[in-house]
Amino acid sequence: MLILAIDTSAVASAALISDDAMEGVVDSFATEDTRSHAEVLAPGIEQLLADAGISGADIDLIVTGVGPGPFTGLRSGIATARTLAFAWNKPLRGLMSLDAIALEVAESTGAPTEFLVATDARRKEVYWARYTLRDGQLPELVDGPHVGFASALPELPVYGAGAGIYADVVKADEDFKDTQPSAASLGQFALALLSAGRELPDSTPLYLRESDAQVPGPRKRAL
Repeated sequence: MLILAIDTSAVASAALISDDAMEGVVDSFATEDTRSHAEVLAPGIEQLLADAGISGADIDLIVTGVGPGPFTGLRSGIATARTLAFAWNKPLRGLMSLDAIALEVAESTGAPTEFLVATDARRKEVYWARYTLRDGQLPELVDGPHVGFASALPELPVYGAGAGIYADVVKADEDFKDTQPSAASLGQFALALLSAGRELPDSTPLYLRESDAQVPGPRKRAL
């Protein structure tokens, strides 16, 4: 199976994941900028396919991160994934973006049996979710996602860039203080779930806030 994974919940990233590749990853890219998703994502995917010598016809499944994340950036990735799925006539599924970091935690040395993943939600808040981990098992979501102040998080180890920003008030893991959700890890998690016979959700976005952009109401006519 060949998966094109996309995530723009924080940085813009895409990856090709295959069950024939070492560790599943054929190739990937990710930006460092959290505000240029629309400009870089489509050209990045085009280059990714070109470097791998494949076309959209070779893709078996598209997986997109559904957040949580800022409205504009998250929408860019989901809209791109839906457009490609339509154009290539390929199935599309979604995964919560925080799952990507949770998988990286599960694969790290000394991972705890219960932990939090947090990313920057701006406005002095974080997006977060709670996971459990058993030996030899994939991380399981037990609570979330939520958005709120870092100081209100449960007393558990916290992984991800959100923890790094608020390391003074949470139990931030030093090795993960800059970690953002990546399409490579998201695609690996999707492949692992499918291999275990699990179903993947659809691509409905997890917008935990309303968009700041509001449609103006009708103008009142002057009397």
